[in-house]
Amino acid sequence: MSAGPAPDSRVDERLGRLVRRVQADARVPAVSAALHRADRPLWSCTVGETGTDSPLGPGTQFRIGSVTKTFTAALTLQCRDDGLLDLDDPVGRHLDLPAHGELTVRRLLSHTAGLQREPFGDVWDSLRAPDADRLVAELDRAERVLPTARRFHYSNLGLAVLGQLVARLRGESWAQALTERILTPLGLTDTTVTPRPTAATGFLVDAYSDEAHPEPPTDFGAVGPAAQLWSTATDMARWAAFLADPAALDPTGTVLAPATLDEMRWPLTTTDETLWGAGFGLGLILVPQGERVMHVGHDGAMPGFLAGVYGRRGGDGTAGAMGAAVLGSSGTAADLFDLPHRLLATAVEHDPAEIEPWRPGAPAPAALRGVLGRWWGEGFEYVFSWRDGALRASGAGDAAGRPPAIFTPLPDQPDVFRTASGREAGELLRLTRDEAGAVVRMHWATYRFTRHQETFEGYDFRAGS
Repeated sequence: MSAGPAPDSRVDERLGRLVRRVQADARVPAVSAALHRADRPLWSCTVGETGTDSPLGPGTQFRIGSVTKTFTAALTLQCRDDGLLDLDDPVGRHLDLPAHGELTVRRLLSHTAGLQREPFGDVWDSLRAPDADRLVAELDRAERVLPTARRFHYSNLGLAVLGQLVARLRGESWAQALTERILTPLGLTDTTVTPRPTAATGFLVDAYSDEAHPEPPTDFGAVGPAAQLWSTATDMARWAAFLADPAALDPTGTVLAPATLDEMRWPLTTTDETLWGAGFGLGLILVPQGERVMHVGHDGAMPGFLAGVYGRRGGDGTAGAMGAAVLGSSGTAADLFDLPHRLLATAVEHDPAEIEPWRPGAPAPAALRGVLGRWWGEGFEYVFSWRDGALRASGAGDAAGRPPAIFTPLPDQPDVFRTASGREAGELLRLTRDEAGAVVRMHWATYRFTRHQETFEGYDFRAGS
C-alpha cells in the first residue's frame, strides 16, 4: 500500500514537541523517534547529540536491549510453524541441558517458567556474559525461583535458552537465523547484532548535575537473544507496525502468518496482579489503552540506553500498520518508555485514519438467508448477519466496538460452521432445518438458539407453551 498524503504540519509539530519535551525534561543526550503507518509517509524526529563525531539523524543506531526478545520470540514461533517444535515441548527435548530441561517453550516465552532472571554469576558486575557452552554448562547452578506457572517472572536467561534452541533447530547461529529469516525479508537493514561506527554512545546522566558519563560497551554473548541488538527508530517503528498488522508488511506470510501473530498477542499472564495494566503474551508486552485499543511490543534497557517499541491495534481512527519507536541514549530516562504510547495516541487523535465508505456487496447465499436476523439463546438475544462474505453474530446488547463472532463453513457439512473468531471461538454452530428446508433451530457451542425466547425446557413465551 502506498503512503497517503502527508500529515497536517500541526500534527507533525505536536509529535515533535512531545519528543523535544521528553528529551529536555528527562535530560537525554540523544533521542530518536519514528512513527510508521500505512496511510502516511514515515515520520521521524531526532533531538540531541550522539556523543561521537557522527551527527544524530534517523539512521543513527541505538542499543534496543530487550526489544531483542521480540525477535527471538518470532524466530521460535517460526520453528513451531515449520514443524520443528511444539510450544508445549519441554525445551530439553531439543537441547541437551544439565538442568531445567523440563520447562516448556511456551512458559519460557511468556516468562512464567519461574527461571531466575539472569545467568549464573554476577553478570552486571563483570559485564562479561557467558558464551553458549558456559551458558548451558552452568544451567544447573541457576535457580528456578518460583514454581512453573505460578506468576510472571521476567527472565533474560529464559530467552537466552530459546536463542540456543533456535540455533540448534536451524543448524546456524541465532544471529544468522535472525538476519535470514526476519531482518532481510522485512527490510530492517539498520538492525544489527553489533553497532556500526556511527552508533550513538550510551550515557548515565548524573542525578545531581548535568554530567553525562559514557557507559562501557558490552557484548552479551550467549545472552544476546535477550538483549543484544542495535537499531534505528525508523527500523523499529516498522517492526512495531509488523507486530500489530503483519499482513500489511508481509502479505505473503514469509516471516510469520497473521494467525501466528494473533497467538503471540494473546495475553497469557498479567505483569502485576493488582493493577492489570499490562500483560504478556508469547514474547510480547501488551498494554491496554481503553476502548478496545491495545499496544503490543516491548521495552528495552541496557547500560546507557532505553527503548520503547509498540504497535497499535484497534480503536476508531487507528491506521493500518501503525507503530512507534523511541530510542534514547540515557540509561535512566524512564519517561522514554511512555513516549511511544503518547505518540501513537496523539497521531490517532489529531490525524485519524480516513473512514472507508461502505459499499453494497454480494447477497448472502440462498441457503443462509433464513439464518439472518434475531435469535435467542440462554435467554439472551443475538443478531446473525452476512457481512464481508461471512456469517457473523453479535449479542443484541453488545457494547459498541465488540468484535462479532465470525463463522466459516465446514467443507464436508453444509449446515455446520466453525467459529473462527470472536465469542465462542473454535466452537461449532449447527443448523437444524424443517422438512421444507427452513432453518428452525440452531446450536452454538451446544446451546440451543430459537427465533423466540424460550426457557431451557422449551417454554416459548410468544406461543404460551
